[in-house]
Amino acid sequence: MLHSQKALFTLPAGAHYLNGAYMSPLLRSAEAAAADGLRQRRDPSAIGVDDFFRDAGRVRSLVARLVGDADLADRVALVPAVSYAMATVAQNLHVDRGHRIVVLADQFPSHVYPWRRMATDVGAEVVAVEPPGPLGARDRGRLWNERLLDAIDARTAVVAVPHVHWADGTLFDLEAVGERARDVGAAFVVDGTQSVGAYPFRWREIRPDALACAGYKWLLGPYGLGVALLGGRFDEGRPLEETWIARAGSDDFAGLTDYEDAYAPGAVRYDVGERSNGVLLPWLATGLEQLLAWGVPEVQARCRRLADAIVAGAEPLGYRAEEAAFRASHLFGRAPPAGVPGERVRQRRADRGVSVSVRGPALRVSPNVYNDEADVYALLDALADPA
Repeated sequence: MLHSQKALFTLPAGAHYLNGAYMSPLLRSAEAAAADGLRQRRDPSAIGVDDFFRDAGRVRSLVARLVGDADLADRVALVPAVSYAMATVAQNLHVDRGHRIVVLADQFPSHVYPWRRMATDVGAEVVAVEPPGPLGARDRGRLWNERLLDAIDARTAVVAVPHVHWADGTLFDLEAVGERARDVGAAFVVDGTQSVGAYPFRWREIRPDALACAGYKWLLGPYGLGVALLGGRFDEGRPLEETWIARAGSDDFAGLTDYEDAYAPGAVRYDVGERSNGVLLPWLATGLEQLLAWGVPEVQARCRRLADAIVAGAEPLGYRAEEAAFRASHLFGRAPPAGVPGERVRQRRADRGVSVSVRGPALRVSPNVYNDEADVYALLDALADPA
C-alpha cells in the first residue's frame, strides 16, 4: 500500500495542494536532475554527441513502459505541447467534406482547435457530445459514455477524446470507444494529459492511433516538454517541421551537410526541433522513473483513498460528484451547493492554504501521492466554513 510521498516533493510546509491537474509540484529528485543539466552548460566543451540522444532515448523507453509495452519506445515522439502533437496528427489524417469529427463537450481546447481548423478547411463537422445533465445527476457518467458511442457512426472520420475529462474527472471507456471507432474506420486520437501517470493506460488494450500527454501534470515533468505515441497510421507521415536531428544518420555531426532525405526510424520524425534539452529531458525522465517505481495502479489506489474521504465528507455539505464507477480518483469535480459560485468557494479555500481549481461549474479537486489525510481535513473544514 502506497503511503504519502510528500517528503519526496518540495511543497512548502502548511500547503494543502490538491491541484495536481493544474500542475505537478516538483520532485526533489527531478529538481536535482534539472539542476545538473543546467550546470552542464557551464562548460559546453563537455557536452558530446551522445548527450543529444541519450536522454531522448531514455524518455522514449520510460514512456513505453508506462503504457505497458516496452516495445513501443520507437513510437514515442518528443513534443513541446499537446497542441503540437494534435496538429501533427491532424496534418496526417484524411478527412473529407461531410465527414464528422467526434469530441466531447467542453473538452480541453488543445484537443478541439485542430479539429475545428480541419473541419473548416475541408467542410467536415465537429460533433461535441454533451453530457446528459449537470455534475452529480443520476447515471450521468454512464449515459455520457453511451452518447459518445452512439455519436460514432459511418460518417465519423476521427474520434478525438480524453480518458478523463479535464474539468470534472468523468471517466470514459476507451476500450469500447476504440472498438467502435475501428468498426467504422475512424482514427482514434486520445489526449492522455489528465490520466496517464495517475490512471492506468494500457496501449495494447485501448489501441489508439495516437496518444498525446503534456509533461507537467501527472508525468511529474516540466512545462514545455511532452510526449506523443503514434501508431501505424503515422509510419510514413509528414512532420510539422524538418528538424535535422530527426534524419537518419544525424548522430554523425561531421556529415550533417551530406543531406539525408530519410527520417530516423519510428516516430522520431515527429520530434520537435532542439528536443535535446539538457534540463527538461532529465527532469521528465526522473518523473517517469518515479512513477514506474511507485506503479500507476498504486498511485490511483492512493488517490482513491483520499478521494473517497473527500466525496463522503463533502456530500452532506451539498457538494455533488459523479458516481464512483465513472469518476477518476485523482481528478474529480464537485458541484457547489445551489447559489454558491465555484470561484468564490475556490478563493475562500485559497485564503486558508487549500489549493483547488474551478473549471466550468465544477470545483476541481485533484489529489496525488504527496497528499495526506491532513489535506483532506483541511479541504473539508474549508468547505464547511460558509464565510
